[in-house]
Amino acid sequence: MTTRLSQWADLAWLREHFGSLENLKGKKIAMTWAYSPSYGKPLSVPQGIIGLMTRFGMDVTLAHPEGYDLIPDVVEVAKNNAKASGGSFRQVTSMEEAFKDADIVYPKSWAPYKVMEERTELLRANDHEGLKALEKQCLAQNAQHKDWHCTEEMMELTRDGEALYMHCLPADISGVSCKEGEVTEGVFEKYRIATYKEASWKPYIIAAMILSRKYAKPGALLEQLLKEAQERVK
Repeated sequence: MTTRLSQWADLAWLREHFGSLENLKGKKIAMTWAYSPSYGKPLSVPQGIIGLMTRFGMDVTLAHPEGYDLIPDVVEVAKNNAKASGGSFRQVTSMEEAFKDADIVYPKSWAPYKVMEERTELLRANDHEGLKALEKQCLAQNAQHKDWHCTEEMMELTRDGEALYMHCLPADISGVSCKEGEVTEGVFEKYRIATYKEASWKPYIIAAMILSRKYAKPGALLEQLLKEAQERVK
């Protein structure tokens, strides 16, 4: 399961939660970096979110500490999508600012683009010592931003204090899966069922991708199957 497919599952979950894709227009989603005690987490989640949600007229805010940039080309795509869809896209360096009046929050750790580039080169060179040094450097950098933490107080800043919390899972839960992480146990438990529903869309997205690849007109095929009411093969 790739995280790029995961963002399509995220979109399907938002459609279910808010009633329709049309209802997503004008909704504010905060895609924010969050502290993690590990390094090297992929960029695909934040990049997938800003690249996809801006296509549906949403007000997308990308927040991260200085130095945790995404691939520049993806950021440009998000800007262009927002203009075309009537939504908006902005970048801030404050988690609090991003959470303010947000309808949806997605606090997730990732490694800076430049770090991932350097890591790729070290892997290609089979430089194990270099990789160890980079990991040490990045963990120290992460540790400077432990305040990027999805807490109950942070959630109070969102719209009516009830924004939808999202995560691709597994989340780094403070006091549960790690000492200090992306989200408090209290916040995660409140939205645990919601994150499971979010994740439950992944098999359907995969099935849709397979069907689209195999058949020229998957929609017509599904309509035919529904019309014929064929029983499932056991």
